[in-house]
Amino acid sequence: MDNLQEKIAQLEKEIEKLPHGYISRKTINGKIRQYHQWTENGKKKSKYLNNDDATIMAELIEKRRELQQELKETKALLPKSSISPVFQTDVLTGDTLKRFALRSANLKSRSCLQKLQTFLNGDTDSRVLILYGLRRTGKTTLIQQSILSMNTKQFNKAAFIQVKQKDTLYTVNQDLKKLLNQGFRYVFIDEVTLMEDFIEGAALFSDIYAACGMKIVLSGTDSLGFLFSADEQLYDRCEMLHTTFIPYREFESVLGIHGIDEYIRYGGTMSLGGVHYNEHSTFSSKKSTDEYVDSAIAKNIQHSLKYYQDAGHFRHLQSLYDKKELTSAINRIVEDINHRFTIDVLVRDFISHDLGLSARNLRKDSNQPTDVLDNIDKDKLTANLKKALEILNKNEQNVKIEEAHKIEIKEYLDLLDLTVDIPVETLPVVNEKIYLTVISQPGLRYAQANALITQLMKDAIFQNISGIERKRIIDRILDDIKGRMMEEIVLLETKKAYPKKEVFKLTFAVGEFDMVIFDPEQVSCEIFEIKHSSVAVPQQYRHLIDWQKCKDTEFRYGTITSKYVIYRGKSKIDGEVKYLNVEEYLNGLGKDR
Repeated sequence: MDNLQEKIAQLEKEIEKLPHGYISRKTINGKIRQYHQWTENGKKKSKYLNNDDATIMAELIEKRRELQQELKETKALLPKSSISPVFQTDVLTGDTLKRFALRSANLKSRSCLQKLQTFLNGDTDSRVLILYGLRRTGKTTLIQQSILSMNTKQFNKAAFIQVKQKDTLYTVNQDLKKLLNQGFRYVFIDEVTLMEDFIEGAALFSDIYAACGMKIVLSGTDSLGFLFSADEQLYDRCEMLHTTFIPYREFESVLGIHGIDEYIRYGGTMSLGGVHYNEHSTFSSKKSTDEYVDSAIAKNIQHSLKYYQDAGHFRHLQSLYDKKELTSAINRIVEDINHRFTIDVLVRDFISHDLGLSARNLRKDSNQPTDVLDNIDKDKLTANLKKALEILNKNEQNVKIEEAHKIEIKEYLDLLDLTVDIPVETLPVVNEKIYLTVISQPGLRYAQANALITQLMKDAIFQNISGIERKRIIDRILDDIKGRMMEEIVLLETKKAYPKKEVFKLTFAVGEFDMVIFDPEQVSCEIFEIKHSSVAVPQQYRHLIDWQKCKDTEFRYGTITSKYVIYRGKSKIDGEVKYLNVEEYLNGLGKDR
């Protein structure tokens, strides 16, 4: 019987992918014109097809009919007892559910699995658990691993519902009634935000089924839709478990990949695996990165807004949505955030600091004339790069993106946990704050930065430099980008690890502390320098031992209890300064140092 059920599930899956309807033919002005006609949401629809497309469409429709007949014949072979009740959605139970869950049996677990298990094993309190996050951050794996962790009694009362685009709250409700009547008590509903009426009717899950003793886990990729539901229909009746942020320690422990540079290049999703993991990474190319931003982020926001308050909450984004430009605008804003980060690294780190050093180093082992790099005009290069960025932005923008659009899109990116603002405080001025916008998926930022550098290096100012030397310059710039990103990763992960403390960057008239951890309860702080280098040199901590900087810091933030340099080398102590290996630091966050 299991084989028959598997065949039925496979046939239904194949049928779902094939077109409905039929091909009609009309004679217009003596010419035969062909149309694909079908019914959708009670309305008859029609689309003109040329001869080739009509032939292909007819074959697909015929294939659908053949599979439907095969499905009918296969269902007839099932024992009557296994046919009832008939579910309207895709429901997995018993052996089929076990096979589904076993796909993740050999995978290591994320730390948030414990919270999911705690919910399933806890006392019923009429709440549901919402498991949400961007695509490829491990939601389905968490569900499968939580099913495998169940004891026999729990498993026999567990069911998994896979929602599809055609499903509605009504059909899911009908299946939940049947499951409840049969004694099922643990129900996982995946891709629940695909239902158009989910946001407005989500209270059904908590007010009826959770109240009757069911443990309901709702999962999906439209994170914003869940946040809208939690704010209204499920207010105070849900627990939220977010998967988007994947810290370094999970990148290393779950995926088995070691090294901060690997995390910078590929971190942000759980899609890596195998020896050649980077070949399959979401962020291994510009194309795959753009596709991820489009499907996982931009369409996430647009889909959620479309079904929230009857599409009445677009605010200033309504004009972009009406012109079918909202998805591309969101994509553009994400890319613009990363482009501005890249240009800032170029101007602050490479052009103003590294260019002369790079020239000197390159001349040591190069046959190239010694005056080529010296002749690069820094001001002209800076202006050219900024101008090139403006041209790139303009070329990729079909409609004008106003400041109000940028602000509102950034708000949604913050809600999705994709962007996080890190404070930058200044001394002696203390009443002003600026912020660093950090991308919580480092591989996304690095991929877009890398693509931009490759494009900008085609500037005419570099064309008189040999390909070999140009490659070395690009590598140096990318190394600067990794250094800045390593700073941001440490700041972000420290901020998340110590929610009761203040984590920020502190700048002075000259120089800065890359990170300060301020404990307002103890009125004390720790100060840090963060270096991408693997070599320890005293120059790295010159600001940490600057008497005036330390005095000003203690006046504002209390006693300095520790001074650290975080870098890629081995942990050690150099006088009053402690050197910490960056991977060890990130793995140990939240523990007492």
